[in-house]
Amino acid sequence: MSETLKMAQIGTKHGHAQGVFEVMSAHPEVEMTGIYEPDTGRRERLKSSGDPAWSSTHWFDDASEILDDPEVVAVSSEGANRESLAQTEQIIGAGKHAFYDKPAGDDYERFHEIVEEAKRNNLLLQMGYMFRNHDGFERVANWARSGFLGHVFQVRAHMSTWLPEKTPDNDVQGRKGLSHHRAGILYDLGGHMLDQVVWLLGRPNRVTSFLQNAASETREFMDNTLAVLEYPRAIATVDIAAMEARPMARRFEVYGTEGSAIMEPMEPADKLRLTLERPKDGFPEGVSEIQLEARPRYVASFASFVRNVKGETEPERSLEHELLVQETLMRATGGLSG
Repeated sequence: MSETLKMAQIGTKHGHAQGVFEVMSAHPEVEMTGIYEPDTGRRERLKSSGDPAWSSTHWFDDASEILDDPEVVAVSSEGANRESLAQTEQIIGAGKHAFYDKPAGDDYERFHEIVEEAKRNNLLLQMGYMFRNHDGFERVANWARSGFLGHVFQVRAHMSTWLPEKTPDNDVQGRKGLSHHRAGILYDLGGHMLDQVVWLLGRPNRVTSFLQNAASETREFMDNTLAVLEYPRAIATVDIAAMEARPMARRFEVYGTEGSAIMEPMEPADKLRLTLERPKDGFPEGVSEIQLEARPRYVASFASFVRNVKGETEPERSLEHELLVQETLMRATGGLSG
């Protein structure tokens, strides 16, 4: 394999599409060959937008120009939530590694089949959950998984946002566009927090959700949501709303029998509050405030993906973990029984 990897992107309607494309383009070991956007009207608008990210790249007229090119080894899947599963299926089916932005569609069985095909053909399929290389989440996960906090009995995750009713330049976003999906905002953002929760606690015994439209004109959109994950000796809650006043108070809390860790805000990373019953590993008894490194989104995660493609490292999350996150999301949003 050459030192520089040829990659491409399919789709632009995901909320993270531009950010991921910019990170891929900036990576010194990646040659971005271009983008395919199936919506010709959107393609032309982006090409003529004057935004350097879109106006300076090559635009393909057909996905086959990417999928049939043997020199393109990996593709980012950045279509809207309603189209990205089929696009990822094409990418894996063409023998390409996939960097797949969240969530993994509405059809769990179809995603499972895609993962199995990736396994059979030794292909990488990395979900684009943006907090995996976040300084605060990494510290908390290490403490929780190592037993540093004692027995973890409770996790609370709050990741609300503010969305407009409609987004005229991208009609699949906003409250109106996301009402296409069962559970609304929980479907759209819940995977970020479930990715962290199941990394800490594993597969929940039961998932129960509460879904409400509290403030949106689009009445079928669930804008005020809560998922409760029950474990044999722990409970985790994930609450997400779509109309929180800005800046949002996004917060992640982990409670153990020997200590707790609380992070707010999540972005930009600032401080982590660690509480310990007794001195441990250089930290004193009581409360410590730990300064966090504010890392840009996607950079470390995509760099890890590049190393994986080159065979230099193994993925930080297994395909079994990717399946577990999606299964848990589907249980939370009603796509699978609880």
